[in-house]
Amino acid sequence: MDTHKVITSWKGKMKFESDNPSGDIITMDSGPDNGGEGSGLRPKAMMLSSLAGCTGLDVASLIEKMKLDVEDFRIDTEGDLTEEHPKTYHTVRVDYHFYGKNLDEKKLERAVNLSVDKYCGVMVMFRQFSKVETNIHYHHTK
Repeated sequence: MDTHKVITSWKGKMKFESDNPSGDIITMDSGPDNGGEGSGLRPKAMMLSSLAGCTGLDVASLIEKMKLDVEDFRIDTEGDLTEEHPKTYHTVRVDYHFYGKNLDEKKLERAVNLSVDKYCGVMVMFRQFSKVETNIHYHHTK
């Protein structure tokens, strides 16, 4: 069984630093409206980044394995928060954007679906508390 451990340290006011098993450190802070200085990432928004990063790593790996011709790839992730505290994401939209001259739409859709349905553990976790909608957008370049 794998276990991940991170250590998060208070740096004053509303600012925290958190390490990662990779050794990298991120800074989290709230905005001025919540007593912070806005000098770091917001924890809830980082969850959206984690979701995009997880599925993105899957799709990038599959693009390579399938030898697909993709010039660029972007994931736009939006989460709608509940009105009442504790505010949680009730709906999340994940939009995959692929750019290239020779996009194989069928194989790219398969790569996304494999990530969404089989490989991305963060996606599975999100589905425990929110509705997750996914869309794929193809941008054919000349």
